[in-house]
Amino acid sequence: MAVMDAHNPLLGETTCGTLLQKLQEIWDEVGESDEDRDKMLLQIEQECLDVYERKVEQAAKSRAELLLTLSDAKLELSTLVAALGDKSFLGVDTVKASGTIKEQLAAIAPALEQLWKQKEERVEEFSDVQSQIQEICGEISGSTGEQTGAPAVDGSDLSLKKLNEYQVKLQELQKEKSDRLHKVLDFVGSVHDLCTVLGVDFFNTITEVHPSLDEVTSVQSKSISNDTLSRLAKTVAALNEDKKQRLHKLQELATKLIDLWNLMDAPEDERRLSDHVTCNISASVDEVTVPGALALDLIEHAEVEVERLDQLKSSRMKELAFKRQLELEEIFAHAHIDIDPEAAREKIMALIDSGNVEPAELLADMDNQIAKAKEEALSRKEILDRVEKWMLACEEESWLGDYDRDNNRYNASRGAHLNLKRAEKARILVNKIPGVVDTLVAKIRAWEENCGIPFKYDGVPLLAMLDEYAMLRQEREEEKRRLRDQKKFGEQQNTEQEASFSSRSTPTRPASTKKVVGPRANGGANGTASRRLSLSASQNGSRSDGKDEKRGSMRLAAPANFVAISKEDVASHVSGTDPVLASP
Repeated sequence: MAVMDAHNPLLGETTCGTLLQKLQEIWDEVGESDEDRDKMLLQIEQECLDVYERKVEQAAKSRAELLLTLSDAKLELSTLVAALGDKSFLGVDTVKASGTIKEQLAAIAPALEQLWKQKEERVEEFSDVQSQIQEICGEISGSTGEQTGAPAVDGSDLSLKKLNEYQVKLQELQKEKSDRLHKVLDFVGSVHDLCTVLGVDFFNTITEVHPSLDEVTSVQSKSISNDTLSRLAKTVAALNEDKKQRLHKLQELATKLIDLWNLMDAPEDERRLSDHVTCNISASVDEVTVPGALALDLIEHAEVEVERLDQLKSSRMKELAFKRQLELEEIFAHAHIDIDPEAAREKIMALIDSGNVEPAELLADMDNQIAKAKEEALSRKEILDRVEKWMLACEEESWLGDYDRDNNRYNASRGAHLNLKRAEKARILVNKIPGVVDTLVAKIRAWEENCGIPFKYDGVPLLAMLDEYAMLRQEREEEKRRLRDQKKFGEQQNTEQEASFSSRSTPTRPASTKKVVGPRANGGANGTASRRLSLSASQNGSRSDGKDEKRGSMRLAAPANFVAISKEDVASHVSGTDPVLASP
């Protein structure tokens, strides 16, 4: 050290040796004793020791602080790694486990910095996810406005697993939000449709549930809380119930309107004015979608119309009753059922004037009578159709008789060929008359056995008419045979007389004329038939005569044919004598 101190002056540096040498020079110059010098040197040495001790203490303290810092850094590193849940973090693997303290601190610092940065990013991710979760939960619970500030993030667990759990929860909440939003929109759409049909203000109705449900607010901003959904469901249920009640009431009014229209035979133009009321008479609740179809003013208008028609119905009661009576009479007339219309009309007048019967009951009773009359007419239809065929056949039979008695029927006149064709068809039809009559009789007897009453045609038993027709037809055939025999006998007498008196002409011969015309007295069978018919007609009473006068063109089959038959027989007598009278 002395060597180093000896060289130090040459270097121009101040060292402990140079200072000690300078101190000794001073002491030599002053004349300090060795004892004082030793004390001074001991003092200097002690002070140096104190300085070294302080420096050692400071160095130890600094080392302890560095060790603590290193320990804290390692602890923080492990804590961050544990919090982030990434044990394979790249920075941890590069940290040196040996070396000086500062080297270890220098090695761990970048890893800590990177982990802190990653932690901050992870905290932001957690905060964002938790904020969304908190927001959606608030929307569901309906406490969105009550939440303030960002949610607290738990720094002890910032692992990706935990973040994934939050993200899964967020996705579930987002799906629930989406489902709720669709429910809300469906409810809002239902409320809109119902309000449109019922004629109710949609804006006031929907904003009473929640102000955010109006059409101005965006879809994502609409309330999806439990309370909103519950109130929407109650609103839809209330509107549906209101719609159901209104539809039921409107259908009742529509039914009354139609009944009153049918009752009073309202014209189609008047009915069309209320088509908006009657169009939903058989519709279900879900089928009614027309705007304003169940509005209150429409229902009130229908009520006013029903009340008006009710009042009008009372004043038109007689007209309606007589109209039904006329319909009933027409049914009986077409069915050839004998009734007393005057007595029925008098009875109706008496019931209406007395006020003892409700108009609707009277009309309903008459409707029942009409229905029964239609049933009875339907049961008689098959027989009446066969009677009609029988009548037509009898008419053709009468025409054929007149045609056969016409001496000019074969002349080449206009329409002769048409008459000839008709005569051929008439003969075929006349030949079927016995079969038609037999079938008709069987049908009538079956009907009478089933119904337990005789089948009458305009008040005359039809079986009696057919029996009389058969008897008269048989008498007529017998009469025709007698006339043919008499004609042959007369022709034979004329031939004999012509042979005896060939030179004399005989323009008139009373005897032969009387012989030919004489059978006309036998034709009293036809007269008897006519009298029998008139007797049957008189048994029907004067009502039948009055009814025939009213119907005009309506005809009775049997009487017309019977008269035609008697005329035909008389004509046949005359035609049978014509050749005799014309002979010279």
